[in-house]
Amino acid sequence: MASMNIKKGDKVKVLSGKDRGIESTVTRTIPSTRRVVVEKVNVVTKAQKPTQANPQGGLTHFEAPIDVSNVQLICPKCNKPTRVSVKRVDGKKVRVCKKCGADID
Repeated sequence: MASMNIKKGDKVKVLSGKDRGIESTVTRTIPSTRRVVVEKVNVVTKAQKPTQANPQGGLTHFEAPIDVSNVQLICPKCNKPTRVSVKRVDGKKVRVCKKCGADID
């Protein structure tokens, strides 16, 4: 399985789906299924039965995961959506912006 170029806390742009064009931050990554949870993107409604913790029950809203191929990383230096390459610096892998060549990590 290929590794994901997007990490928690990265600013990304949504490329497809009902929330296309939104720029927001990644709140969680799920590498096993290649999905990410992005803040204020793909918000779904779920009906909750009453429980002891939530005796009222009702509708809850939460962000569902989207596929990592539907988002693109925004370079912090040039502030544009970009692809990512990886290079080694002092034995560590560093993500690099394809547009401006700046280190992302």
